[in-house]
Amino acid sequence: MKPFAVFLSIFAFSGILFAQDLEERDEVSLNENSKNINKIEIREPLYQIKVKGCADFTPAAFEGGAEAYKTLLKKYMYNYLNSDLYRLNGDFSFLLSIDENGRVTDVEGSPKVANSSIFFDDMKYVVRRIKPNWNPAKCDGKPVTSQIKIKMNFSSATADL
Repeated sequence: MKPFAVFLSIFAFSGILFAQDLEERDEVSLNENSKNINKIEIREPLYQIKVKGCADFTPAAFEGGAEAYKTLLKKYMYNYLNSDLYRLNGDFSFLLSIDENGRVTDVEGSPKVANSSIFFDDMKYVVRRIKPNWNPAKCDGKPVTSQIKIKMNFSSATADL
């Protein structure tokens, strides 16, 4: 009976060592087989920054309104963000500059945190891909360059595949 007990204890001990080895292998494969999942909440309203010195200001408008733009922006963010390169969580703001023709000419993101520069570059790409253009802001009936501020909460998490 003693040889059988010794055999069982050796077998159990080697099983524990083998299990630890498998855990280490799983950790390595998690990095290779994981996917970043994003949660995006774009806040209402989109803030139009009024042009100074303008008596009759008409804000820039997106065809279909702010809700249509938010829906399109979220769709494009899910499709085009390369979020496997960064893990970000928190509130971010983006300032879009819209020229006299209704095209987005500049996108600035804040706050600047670790890895946010890659995220901001991705967002520039995403925002510029959105078609149609905006209807430009007007000052006294003439198209002018304007800025729109978008606030959002962005969360990224890693999931195993």
